[in-house]
Amino acid sequence: MNCKEIMGICIENREKEAGKVQEVLTKYGCNIKTRIGLHDTGSESCSVSGIIILELCGSAEEQENLKKELEHIKEVKIGKMIFDE
Repeated sequence: MNCKEIMGICIENREKEAGKVQEVLTKYGCNIKTRIGLHDTGSESCSVSGIIILELCGSAEEQENLKKELEHIKEVKIGKMIFDE
């Protein structure tokens, strides 16, 4: 199993786009080993934007398909880190 890629997802408008992102992540759930969600929150407000960090496994093709589907969602930006041996 190839688990050498980290994907960062920046969602600029969580209220509007989080449901769409969740649908894509659920579809590719077997390719996600670790998922961490980050956003600012406080007693009086919650951040409009957020970041999700994924540790991906599986084929390069599956990982690329996940990336392409996320890129089609408005107000979502993708970043990747790949660790080669």
